[in-house]
Amino acid sequence: MSASLAARSANFLAARSVRTVVRKQAVAKTAVYSTRRTLTVSTRAMGAKIPEGDHFTMADQPARFAKGKADNNSRMLTTDYYDGTFLKGQRVLVTGGNRGIGLALVEELVDCGADVVVMGRGSSDELDALEGVQVITGCDVTDTKSVEAAVAKVTEPVDILINNAGYFYEPLETITSMNFDEELKMIDICAVGPLRVSSLMFNAGKIKAPGGKIAMITSQGGSVAWRVVQNPTGHDYGHHMSKSAANMGGVLLAQELAPKGVCVQMLHPGFNKTGMTKKYEKIWEVEGAVDASMGAKRVLHEVKLMSPEYNGLFINCEDGLQIPW
Repeated sequence: MSASLAARSANFLAARSVRTVVRKQAVAKTAVYSTRRTLTVSTRAMGAKIPEGDHFTMADQPARFAKGKADNNSRMLTTDYYDGTFLKGQRVLVTGGNRGIGLALVEELVDCGADVVVMGRGSSDELDALEGVQVITGCDVTDTKSVEAAVAKVTEPVDILINNAGYFYEPLETITSMNFDEELKMIDICAVGPLRVSSLMFNAGKIKAPGGKIAMITSQGGSVAWRVVQNPTGHDYGHHMSKSAANMGGVLLAQELAPKGVCVQMLHPGFNKTGMTKKYEKIWEVEGAVDASMGAKRVLHEVKLMSPEYNGLFINCEDGLQIPW
């Protein structure tokens, strides 16, 4: 065996040993925590019963919201539980913070006294009106050099990175109306984009380690198990594939960064009344859509709860419960 091959073999065995220890420690730790967030792995075949229990949220969105109202679920219906004081003095970077839920996140972060950096292709009048926010424009998350240039402008490591930049191709995709270019664009922005930003930020020493947090704003649309309930007839291929891929990337990132002391979670922000969801206005009420300001508080509450014990989970910010893969 050559020296280089022997070295690679030794490194592989060492890495596998570390992963085994980390996983054993994680299992030991999660055993003493609430089942609400105990990480479960499902290998159920398509069409089998969807994972459920007191730590999983409901797949049927109208039924979920109706149950929340019937139970007077304050976690779902109010923000009384929310306390943003933990954000004071925290350095937070948000991608795609010029509109929608991203802008609402930035506004809430500013109100709570965080030191905020926003990366994006452009700004907006609403974003420019906020005081004390560093806005880095010209950042296209599909362009590595563009992201590298933006990362270079981040002067200090951040405590929290919120990967929010996304894209949704609006025309309904069916087997007779596929748009492969748009599908690849969604995957590049929504799945590869967060990895570009996260890796370049981390490798440049711009994410605190240990102690840093990476929140991946994804979607319940990335749950494979839930397609049989939410999309029984299929369609919208690019959107769902991009979110599912984003979830996979987030889980792998969580595993790799855990030994570095950086937590990663995938967060479904819930159904928010934004420009992106305007076309669904007719179902806003029945499915429990909320103003983006409330959606931002829900997301930041889950960011607060992020810890090594709850690393790598897929959380519904509407009720704080898990979404099955």
